Amino acid sequence: MYLYIINGMPNIQTINGIKINVYPNDHIPPHIHAIYGEYEALIEITTSETLRGYLPKTQLQIVQNFVNDNGEELLNLFYKLNPNTKKK
Repeated sequence: MYLYIINGMPNIQTINGIKINVYPNDHIPPHIHAIYGEYEALIEITTSETLRGYLPKTQLQIVQNFVNDNGEELLNLFYKLNPNTKKK
């Protein structure tokens, strides 16, 4: 999985207009930020549950499928960018 810096923001994937980001110096539980237009949701990597925010149903399903398919890589990236968090 690759990390791209786009306009100063760490972006790992864009799917159907949904930007998937993992930020450095972020908080636990391990999660991604999914941004679609005016919407943003934090999705927990291990459960694919929405921690905070909102995405329309179709976009949420796309993001959850992406997280389910790439969970191990996403976790590794989260911990690489957030070394002060502890794996459980």
